[in-house]
Order: sequence, then structure tokens, then C-alpha cells
Amino acid sequence: MKLSNKFIAHEDGNEKLLVSTGASKFSGLVRGNPTAGFIINCLETETTPEEIVAKMAREYDAPRDVLERDALKIIDQLRKIGAIDE
Repeated sequence: MKLSNKFIAHEDGNEKLLVSTGASKFSGLVRGNPTAGFIINCLETETTPEEIVAKMAREYDAPRDVLERDALKIIDQLRKIGAIDE
């Protein structure tokens, strides 16, 4: 899976912004915290949920089950707006 080319990722201070290019059904802006931004950065290249969780485990000092839950929640939200190509 990978971030859809119908969206552009942009960093604005501590926020990660995901902007629809107008080519998707979703029109608008998604604001994400640093964790969401980390996941979006991972999605800029082809990856899997497992690889994202492994990268998060190296970056953050948190229990793996919490990282997995957070990653899957954000990935699910991005899927719902069409921001991920499978």
C-alpha cells in the first residue's frame, strides 16, 4: 500500500497536512498529529502495516500493541477517504 497520488502531504510545524488534489471523492484537508505524520511519511513509499508498526517501534517508546492499534486506526481513516492505494 502507498499514499495515493490524489493527495499531497505537507508539513506545517508539528502538523502533517494531507491535501486532496481534487482528483478524489474526498475534498478537503486532513490535519494530523506527529504520529499520523510519521505514518503518512511511511506511506510515501510502498509499505505494509507491519512495516509501519516496526518503524514506529524503533521511533517511539510505547508498547507494540498500542503502536499497532494507533497505526491501524490511522490507516483505516486514510483508506476511508481514498488516500491509500492498495
